Amino acid sequence: MRSTAEYIERRKTVLRAENVWKSYDEGAVAVLKGVDCEISEGQTVALCGASGCGKSTLLHMFGGLDTPEKGRIFVNGAPVNRKRELVHLLRHEIGFVFQLHNLIPNLTLADNCLIPTVAAGIDRRIAKERLEELAERTGLSHRLGHRIQKLSGGERQRTALCRAMMNRPRIVLADEPTGSLDGDSSNMVFELLLDLVATEGATLLMATHDRALAARCDRLVEMHDGKIREHAHAG
Repeated sequence: MRSTAEYIERRKTVLRAENVWKSYDEGAVAVLKGVDCEISEGQTVALCGASGCGKSTLLHMFGGLDTPEKGRIFVNGAPVNRKRELVHLLRHEIGFVFQLHNLIPNLTLADNCLIPTVAAGIDRRIAKERLEELAERTGLSHRLGHRIQKLSGGERQRTALCRAMMNRPRIVLADEPTGSLDGDSSNMVFELLLDLVATEGATLLMATHDRALAARCDRLVEMHDGKIREHAHAG
Protein backbone atom coordinates (compact mmCIF):
# COMPACT_ATOMS: atom_id res chain seq x y z
CA MET A 1 0.00 0.00 0.00
CA ARG A 2 1.34 3.45 -0.94
CA SER A 3 1.78 6.06 1.77
CA THR A 4 -0.12 9.36 1.62
CA ALA A 5 3.12 11.16 0.77
CA GLU A 6 3.81 8.80 -2.13
CA TYR A 7 0.27 9.29 -3.43
CA ILE A 8 0.59 13.09 -3.32
CA GLU A 9 3.89 12.96 -5.21
CA ARG A 10 2.23 10.99 -8.03
CA ARG A 11 -0.56 13.53 -8.50
CA LYS A 12 -0.55 16.00 -11.37
CA THR A 13 1.06 19.40 -10.79
CA VAL A 14 -1.60 22.01 -11.56
CA LEU A 15 0.21 25.20 -10.46
CA ARG A 16 3.91 25.84 -10.95
CA ALA A 17 6.11 28.90 -10.60
CA GLU A 18 9.66 28.78 -11.99
CA ASN A 19 12.18 31.40 -10.83
CA VAL A 20 9.52 34.13 -10.71
CA TRP A 21 10.60 37.74 -10.06
CA LYS A 22 8.41 40.80 -9.62
CA SER A 23 9.01 44.38 -8.48
CA TYR A 24 7.06 47.64 -8.43
CA ASP A 25 7.85 51.36 -8.53
CA GLU A 26 10.33 50.87 -11.38
CA GLY A 27 12.22 48.19 -9.51
CA ALA A 28 12.44 50.04 -6.19
CA VAL A 29 10.20 47.52 -4.37
CA ALA A 30 11.15 43.89 -4.99
CA VAL A 31 8.18 41.65 -4.13
CA LEU A 32 9.06 38.23 -5.57
CA LYS A 33 12.70 37.17 -5.72
CA GLY A 34 13.13 33.97 -7.67
CA VAL A 35 10.12 32.02 -6.39
CA ASP A 36 9.80 28.32 -7.21
CA CYS A 37 6.59 26.58 -6.18
CA GLU A 38 4.49 23.56 -7.17
CA ILE A 39 0.93 22.70 -6.14
CA SER A 40 -0.52 19.25 -6.82
CA GLU A 41 -4.02 18.44 -7.99
CA GLY A 42 -6.57 18.19 -5.21
CA GLN A 43 -4.39 19.73 -2.51
CA THR A 44 -5.46 22.49 -0.13
CA VAL A 45 -2.47 24.77 0.36
CA ALA A 46 -2.08 27.74 2.70
CA LEU A 47 0.33 30.48 1.64
CA CYS A 48 1.48 32.28 4.78
CA GLY A 49 3.76 35.17 5.66
CA ALA A 50 3.81 38.78 6.83
CA SER A 51 2.16 41.60 4.90
CA GLY A 52 4.25 42.56 1.89
CA CYS A 53 6.03 39.20 1.61
CA GLY A 54 4.53 38.51 -1.83
CA LYS A 55 1.59 36.18 -1.05
CA SER A 56 -1.06 38.09 -2.98
CA THR A 57 1.30 38.85 -5.85
CA LEU A 58 2.09 35.16 -6.34
CA LEU A 59 -1.60 34.30 -6.11
CA HIS A 60 -2.42 36.90 -8.77
CA MET A 61 0.34 35.51 -11.00
CA PHE A 62 -1.26 32.07 -10.94
CA GLY A 63 -4.60 33.62 -11.85
CA GLY A 64 -3.25 35.69 -14.72
CA LEU A 65 -4.04 38.98 -12.96
CA ASP A 66 -0.36 39.95 -12.86
CA THR A 67 2.72 38.99 -14.87
CA PRO A 68 6.30 38.20 -13.81
CA GLU A 69 9.27 40.27 -14.88
CA LYS A 70 11.34 37.10 -15.05
CA GLY A 71 10.45 33.45 -14.76
CA ARG A 72 7.38 31.47 -15.83
CA ILE A 73 3.96 30.59 -14.47
CA PHE A 74 2.18 27.37 -15.47
CA VAL A 75 -1.43 26.34 -14.89
CA ASN A 76 -2.30 22.73 -15.73
CA GLY A 77 1.02 22.43 -17.55
CA ALA A 78 0.43 25.38 -19.90
CA PRO A 79 2.34 28.67 -19.60
CA VAL A 80 0.22 31.68 -18.66
CA ASN A 81 1.42 34.27 -21.13
CA ARG A 82 -1.08 34.88 -23.92
CA LYS A 83 -4.36 36.77 -23.90
CA ARG A 84 -6.41 33.91 -25.32
CA GLU A 85 -5.12 31.57 -22.64
CA LEU A 86 -5.85 34.11 -19.90
CA VAL A 87 -9.46 34.52 -20.98
CA HIS A 88 -9.98 30.75 -20.96
CA LEU A 89 -8.17 30.50 -17.62
CA LEU A 90 -10.37 33.06 -15.91
CA ARG A 91 -13.63 31.78 -17.39
CA HIS A 92 -13.21 28.03 -17.08
CA GLU A 93 -10.25 26.84 -15.02
CA ILE A 94 -9.87 29.17 -12.04
CA GLY A 95 -12.25 30.60 -9.46
CA PHE A 96 -11.24 33.62 -7.35
CA VAL A 97 -12.26 34.58 -3.83
CA PHE A 98 -11.02 37.99 -2.69
CA GLN A 99 -10.85 39.49 0.81
CA LEU A 100 -13.25 42.32 -0.10
CA HIS A 101 -15.38 40.01 -2.29
CA ASN A 102 -15.42 42.39 -5.34
CA LEU A 103 -19.17 42.05 -5.81
CA ILE A 104 -21.31 44.66 -7.60
CA PRO A 105 -23.36 46.27 -4.77
CA ASN A 106 -26.36 47.41 -6.84
CA LEU A 107 -26.96 43.97 -8.35
CA THR A 108 -28.68 41.09 -6.62
CA LEU A 109 -26.90 38.10 -5.18
CA ALA A 110 -28.17 35.99 -8.08
CA ASP A 111 -27.07 38.48 -10.75
CA ASN A 112 -23.56 38.70 -9.28
CA CYS A 113 -23.20 34.93 -9.33
CA LEU A 114 -24.53 34.56 -12.86
CA ILE A 115 -22.05 37.03 -14.40
CA PRO A 116 -19.23 34.43 -14.78
CA THR A 117 -21.62 32.01 -16.49
CA VAL A 118 -22.65 34.63 -19.06
CA ALA A 119 -18.99 35.36 -19.84
CA ALA A 120 -18.33 31.63 -20.26
CA GLY A 121 -21.36 31.09 -22.51
CA ILE A 122 -23.09 28.64 -20.16
CA ASP A 123 -26.77 27.94 -20.86
CA ARG A 124 -28.92 30.10 -18.57
CA ARG A 125 -31.04 27.17 -17.36
CA ILE A 126 -27.95 25.20 -16.39
CA ALA A 127 -26.46 28.29 -14.73
CA LYS A 128 -29.60 28.85 -12.65
CA GLU A 129 -29.63 25.22 -11.54
CA ARG A 130 -26.00 25.53 -10.49
CA LEU A 131 -26.74 28.74 -8.59
CA GLU A 132 -29.64 27.12 -6.74
CA GLU A 133 -27.39 24.19 -5.77
CA LEU A 134 -24.61 26.45 -4.45
CA ALA A 135 -27.03 28.83 -2.71
CA GLU A 136 -28.56 25.91 -0.84
CA ARG A 137 -25.16 24.59 0.20
CA THR A 138 -24.07 28.01 1.50
CA GLY A 139 -27.35 28.90 3.19
CA LEU A 140 -28.20 31.73 0.81
CA SER A 141 -31.30 30.42 -0.97
CA HIS A 142 -33.53 32.95 0.81
CA ARG A 143 -31.26 35.85 -0.23
CA LEU A 144 -30.98 35.30 -3.98
CA GLY A 145 -33.14 38.31 -4.85
CA HIS A 146 -31.48 40.71 -2.40
CA ARG A 147 -29.00 43.36 -3.52
CA ILE A 148 -25.44 42.95 -2.26
CA GLN A 149 -25.60 46.21 -0.31
CA LYS A 150 -28.37 44.67 1.83
CA LEU A 151 -26.31 41.61 2.83
CA SER A 152 -24.11 41.16 5.89
CA GLY A 153 -20.34 40.77 5.55
CA GLY A 154 -20.56 37.02 6.02
CA GLU A 155 -23.34 36.73 3.45
CA ARG A 156 -21.33 38.74 0.96
CA GLN A 157 -18.33 36.48 1.35
CA ARG A 158 -20.52 33.38 1.01
CA THR A 159 -21.87 34.96 -2.16
CA ALA A 160 -18.27 35.36 -3.35
CA LEU A 161 -17.74 31.63 -2.75
CA CYS A 162 -20.80 30.83 -4.85
CA ARG A 163 -19.63 33.09 -7.66
CA ALA A 164 -16.14 31.55 -7.61
CA MET A 165 -17.56 28.02 -7.95
CA MET A 166 -20.26 28.75 -10.58
CA ASN A 167 -18.26 27.51 -13.57
CA ARG A 168 -16.94 24.42 -11.74
CA PRO A 169 -13.28 25.53 -11.67
CA ARG A 170 -10.64 22.91 -11.02
CA ILE A 171 -8.51 25.47 -9.16
CA VAL A 172 -9.64 27.98 -6.52
CA LEU A 173 -7.42 30.91 -5.54
CA ALA A 174 -8.44 32.63 -2.29
CA ASP A 175 -6.74 35.85 -1.16
CA GLU A 176 -7.37 36.36 2.58
CA PRO A 177 -10.96 35.08 2.11
CA THR A 178 -11.82 35.54 5.80
CA GLY A 179 -9.65 38.57 6.54
CA SER A 180 -12.52 41.06 6.81
CA LEU A 181 -14.80 38.85 8.93
CA ASP A 182 -15.30 38.30 12.64
CA GLY A 183 -14.42 34.98 14.27
CA ASP A 184 -17.74 33.18 13.80
CA SER A 185 -18.23 34.36 10.21
CA SER A 186 -14.62 33.55 9.42
CA ASN A 187 -14.98 29.96 10.59
CA MET A 188 -18.26 29.52 8.70
CA VAL A 189 -16.84 30.83 5.43
CA PHE A 190 -13.69 28.72 5.74
CA GLU A 191 -15.71 25.57 6.50
CA LEU A 192 -17.81 26.21 3.40
CA LEU A 193 -14.71 26.85 1.29
CA LEU A 194 -13.10 23.57 2.36
CA ASP A 195 -16.35 21.68 1.82
CA LEU A 196 -16.89 23.13 -1.65
CA VAL A 197 -13.38 22.40 -2.94
CA ALA A 198 -13.46 18.90 -1.43
CA THR A 199 -16.80 17.89 -2.92
CA GLU A 200 -15.95 19.48 -6.29
CA GLY A 201 -12.51 17.86 -6.35
CA ALA A 202 -10.82 21.25 -6.80
CA THR A 203 -7.36 22.43 -5.79
CA LEU A 204 -7.18 25.31 -3.28
CA LEU A 205 -4.36 27.83 -2.88
CA MET A 206 -5.15 30.31 -0.12
CA ALA A 207 -3.15 33.31 1.06
CA THR A 208 -3.85 33.89 4.75
CA HIS A 209 -2.51 35.44 7.95
CA ASP A 210 -4.63 33.10 10.04
CA ARG A 211 -2.42 30.27 11.26
CA ALA A 212 -5.34 28.34 12.72
CA LEU A 213 -7.00 28.18 9.30
CA ALA A 214 -3.68 27.41 7.58
CA ALA A 215 -3.14 24.45 9.90
CA ARG A 216 -6.26 22.79 8.50
CA CYS A 217 -4.91 22.71 4.95
CA ASP A 218 -2.90 19.82 3.49
CA ARG A 219 0.22 21.95 3.13
CA LEU A 220 1.60 25.19 4.47
CA VAL A 221 3.93 27.23 2.27
CA GLU A 222 5.90 29.96 4.04
CA MET A 223 6.92 33.16 2.28
CA HIS A 224 9.47 35.60 3.66
CA ASP A 225 10.91 38.65 1.96
CA GLY A 226 9.74 37.58 -1.50
CA LYS A 227 11.00 34.00 -1.29
CA ILE A 228 9.64 30.57 -0.44
CA ARG A 229 11.35 29.64 2.80
CA GLU A 230 9.65 26.43 3.77
CA HIS A 231 7.27 23.77 2.50
CA ALA A 232 5.60 21.83 5.26
CA HIS A 233 2.48 19.83 5.89
CA ALA A 234 0.13 21.93 7.97
CA GLY A 235 -0.89 20.73 11.39
